[in-house]
Amino acid sequence: MAELEIYNIKGQPVGKFELDKKVFDGKVNEAILHQVVRMYEANQRQGTADTKTRSEVRGGGKKPWKQKGTGRARAGTSRSPLWRGGGKIFGPHPRDYSYSVPKSVRKLALVSSLNAKVNDNDMIVLDDLKLEKAKTKEFVAVLEKIKAEKKPMIVLDKKDESVVRASRNIRSLILRDYKTLNAYEILKQKKVVITQKALEALTKLLVKK
Repeated sequence: MAELEIYNIKGQPVGKFELDKKVFDGKVNEAILHQVVRMYEANQRQGTADTKTRSEVRGGGKKPWKQKGTGRARAGTSRSPLWRGGGKIFGPHPRDYSYSVPKSVRKLALVSSLNAKVNDNDMIVLDDLKLEKAKTKEFVAVLEKIKAEKKPMIVLDKKDESVVRASRNIRSLILRDYKTLNAYEILKQKKVVITQKALEALTKLLVKK
């Protein structure tokens, strides 16, 4: 059974965590990950792009020139899509890009993303994450000691106000509890820093589902 080193906030190893092979089997389903990442990205699209058709462009009510005798094409309006300043034929209009995939697919993607982090040695397990003071400087020092200062995701078993306050000024950091994890954010971040209690609870949750 695979194991991960457990560290304290000083970056010192304090034990081993045995990974449940029912969840951490080392397999990464890239097709499922691609499908779910596309869904999350589509759901973030605003869909507000808009262009005007020929009926929406202002002006163009007068016929530009007479029908015959000019040698030019027959034209009824200067707002035709063929003209500069005219309407757009197949331009974008406001729409909803969001869609959903089955819960089972999202779960498989979450498991695959976790396995990908373990395979790449990008998952760090902490015995606990308790700060003496809710200071950003102190939290950054912890991240530096565990070598997770670049784009970390912090996963807790429950909300901790001191951690929330200390981490909210770090732009590249994402703070989550184990119940709200998703594959997209896990893959987006460089390191996943998870407490021992959170990893135990997450494993039980994924095995139960």
